[in-house]
Amino acid sequence: MSGDDAIPVTRRALIGGIGGGLAATTLAVTPVWAEDIAKYDQETDVIVCGGGPAGLATALFSRWHGHEVTLLEKSGSVGGTAAKAAFWYWMPNNKPMRDKGLTDPKPDFLKLVARLTSPRTYSADAPRFGLSEWQHAMCSAFYDSASDAAELLSAKGALPYRHVDNVPDYWKELPENKAPFGRVLVPDGINEYLADGGRVATRTMTQAARRDGVEIKTSHRVQRVLLDLQGRASGVEVLDASGIVKRIRARKAVVFATGGFTHDPELRSNFLSVPVFGGCAVQSNEGDLVRISSELGIKLRNMNNAWLAPISLEKAIAKDGALSGIFAMSGDSMIIVNKDGRRVGNEKQPYNELGRSFAVWDGEQNEYANLLQFIIWDQRAQDKCASPFFGSPIVPAGSDDSHVISGATLSELTSNIAKRLTAYRSETGVTLSSNFVANLESAIARFNAFAKEGHDLDFHRGEKAIEKFVAGPPKETGQKNATMWPISDNGPYHAAILAAGTLDTKGGPQCDPDGRMLNTEGQPIEGLYGVGNCVASVSGAAYWAGGGTIGPLLTFAYRASNAIAST
Repeated sequence: MSGDDAIPVTRRALIGGIGGGLAATTLAVTPVWAEDIAKYDQETDVIVCGGGPAGLATALFSRWHGHEVTLLEKSGSVGGTAAKAAFWYWMPNNKPMRDKGLTDPKPDFLKLVARLTSPRTYSADAPRFGLSEWQHAMCSAFYDSASDAAELLSAKGALPYRHVDNVPDYWKELPENKAPFGRVLVPDGINEYLADGGRVATRTMTQAARRDGVEIKTSHRVQRVLLDLQGRASGVEVLDASGIVKRIRARKAVVFATGGFTHDPELRSNFLSVPVFGGCAVQSNEGDLVRISSELGIKLRNMNNAWLAPISLEKAIAKDGALSGIFAMSGDSMIIVNKDGRRVGNEKQPYNELGRSFAVWDGEQNEYANLLQFIIWDQRAQDKCASPFFGSPIVPAGSDDSHVISGATLSELTSNIAKRLTAYRSETGVTLSSNFVANLESAIARFNAFAKEGHDLDFHRGEKAIEKFVAGPPKETGQKNATMWPISDNGPYHAAILAAGTLDTKGGPQCDPDGRMLNTEGQPIEGLYGVGNCVASVSGAAYWAGGGTIGPLLTFAYRASNAIAST
């Protein structure tokens, strides 16, 4: 076989390589037919690309079906982004709920996620509640299989869980939410703050994978997929730790679970609807699958959305691998303002909604009015509200506080913020307005009046159940709202520069409810599957709940492995 005319282009076993980075010199885009490969370096039943929770879960489920499984992880260790996450997982109608008599009817669940996912088209009276056929099928599949996935992982010792029935959904107050408590599971052994579940889950899932015979290869970067003449995924080409290109054949399936494109600035700027500066995803999440799939005719979806959270601007620009999204904005005597010194919203909203606030457009000035935001707190908040968990910008003594800016007075604090911003002018273009101090003083005075009464008349801070849950009990006698306390009239004061970031992106190839990647005609590509943040999330721009990332990826890993087993 020779020449490009040997077979139609749609049947070529060709995948475009990943541009740039580690494998740039090996990725010339030339046709590769599986039948032309004289020898594979290895054969296995199922190849799983990516070693985060989606990849580990898929590998485990597939192994438990009796398949030989090889897991390929680009970085030097498994765990992915979830290894530094709390690892809550949101599972509708789970077994502990049912055992406790907590009802979570499917029609009501679908109304809730439809209301969140497609607010413009949502209708409680529509046959699919305003969801598209694909959205409805995906949401239904999640509801149907979530509990089964959790129970199997637990029964096999890979992910024993604890039911946390006192955590309210982020959207508890919506009338569509008929089960506002009880959907959250966490790894058994997580600490009392519910903060270290990612480390626990990574350990138990990895141990189970090794115990049950999953072959794990780290420092193996998948750079191509091989298709046979029938268009079926037959294997992958990888670059191993020594820089040697190898080809591995998959007798049953190739599954991608390689994460999103948080750390590819070009993809972020071209696709995301919010001007993000980075994120807390592991550095290896560079959108490999977006580029790998470019020659396959795969349908992309939801590329403009991400799992959002505020982040430290300075840590993002420094590419600090320990960067966390700010999942809990700690502090009661604190506010967040923009470059004009004005409050921008409810500081205690869930992190995804805070992340979206950075994209407010000022048409008069032709700029993002809130591109950078500044959390301001007093010494009392530093002493009483510092936390080492959930990415809090107010950190305890002895922690890395290089992101913190201080001043004896508000004027001095402003001057020091302005000096710090100078170092990032080329990346942000942001300077403080000349009236920043005056507006900040006015914002604090207004906030303090609200705090004394316990009611935020501007932004309703502390009124939702999740805000009260995260804040915990009041820190002062007579405190009427645990999320608010007057900011002191006397310094010192402290600040940190916030920017929009991602936990990870949530767009990529569209998959069906069994994880099969779809081509531009909506048909599955045989043998090729995707799970997790590397493929399109059905949630759209919404963040359904705490654990709304991990719950679906565990569920769709379960469904994909079942589909593979049935072929």
